[in-house]
Amino acid sequence: MTPQAGLAEAYEHESMASPSPASPGRRETWGIVGGGMLGLSLARRLAEQGKDVTVIEAADRLGGLASAWELDDVTWDRHYHVTLLSDSWLRGLLGDLGLDREIKWVETRTGCFAEGRIHSVSNTLELLRFPVLRLIDKLRLGATIFYGSRIRNGRRLERVSVADWLIRWSGRRAYERFWRPLLRSKLGDNVDETSAAFIWATIARLYAARRTGLKKEMFGYVPGGYGRVLDELARYLTDHGVRIELDRGVHSVRRRAGRLEVEVEGGEVERFDRVIVTLATPLAAKVCSDLSSVERDRLERIRYQGVLCASLLLKRPLAGYYLTNILDESLPFTGVVEMSALVDKHRHFGNRSLVYLPRYVGSNDELFAADEDEVRGRFLAGLERMYPEFRPDDVTCFRLSRARQVSALPTLNYSDELPSMVTSVPGLFLVNSAQIVNGTLNVNETIGLAENAAATIGGAGA
Repeated sequence: MTPQAGLAEAYEHESMASPSPASPGRRETWGIVGGGMLGLSLARRLAEQGKDVTVIEAADRLGGLASAWELDDVTWDRHYHVTLLSDSWLRGLLGDLGLDREIKWVETRTGCFAEGRIHSVSNTLELLRFPVLRLIDKLRLGATIFYGSRIRNGRRLERVSVADWLIRWSGRRAYERFWRPLLRSKLGDNVDETSAAFIWATIARLYAARRTGLKKEMFGYVPGGYGRVLDELARYLTDHGVRIELDRGVHSVRRRAGRLEVEVEGGEVERFDRVIVTLATPLAAKVCSDLSSVERDRLERIRYQGVLCASLLLKRPLAGYYLTNILDESLPFTGVVEMSALVDKHRHFGNRSLVYLPRYVGSNDELFAADEDEVRGRFLAGLERMYPEFRPDDVTCFRLSRARQVSALPTLNYSDELPSMVTSVPGLFLVNSAQIVNGTLNVNETIGLAENAAATIGGAGA
């Protein structure tokens, strides 16, 4: 069931058991649990509809996975993000904030670490020279990507495993030597349970990053990063009457006496006509105790990948590739993102290089409990293996972010298990990134989910 189908199916329930309407002259009050890009985008549209909106966020700053943090004297994104020319939802938001015209567009390069060295794979000719695969493998690989980019709806691909689909189109050798290591870098041991819709969505997004004709990757960023975007968005929301509460972890959401009570840590309770919970599905199931056992079970069955993502400031650049994919599974991280190959390092990073080292793992992986110094030692040793010129004393700052629930695993027939946005509790809605169907988790898709949800559930109490 798609989110939209779930909404439509639930409206009959809403019409029979809807909360009491706001009294004449009083605006309908909406609480949004979670101040990430999803919650903030929902607040934006609901406020524009005339709702009285409050955003409640557990952290001391807005943004969730898109939030910024400090690296010595540099403030930049806690996780790596990039804007594509085709990101219409994101660019629409940036346009409303007056930031779209400031985006810096840059042609980037891509590398691939295999057989002990980095190879440039930034264009078709370089891919044809890639020594890891035979010519026939490369041709089939290119044909797979092209074919995938032409598929308009990935729903039917949910019925086939990503391994079976890639072996069919690229061949077993290309799968084992190229595709499988890349998939494991994102999915870990869950590769065999993931549907082909995952690789289709990845191909569709990355193919959109290339300009028609030259097929060059054009990525963009807002000067100041997402810290600046979030500052402008928070200003926009407060100007439209949205109340933002930080450092307010939510303990429970319950329906009492015709309204919804949101209890924050410490016992304080706020009351709303309607509440949207944007937390990851296991957290939503824990917070929303009034949900039926069927709803809770569906939420708890969604499985997530987490990430450990290190941010490093370096005295000198690594290799000048924005993204370096890794085919060597013995390395401690699963990719290298050299943000300073995209962003002006003189202006934004004090003439240093900003590098992200992500490692995607299951949400209960033992690395979440690992000592940061231990992770630092392993990651720096990995960089020394990849880059002969790198030295540990090149690092001027190292910070490690850990997030247990980053993206829902797109398992086989994922849409059939999708939780509905409308719940059995009148006035309570669940909107979270697990409802991004057959797409990749990124800021653009997150905003698109919020736009579609707000357009539908925002009128539920009208």
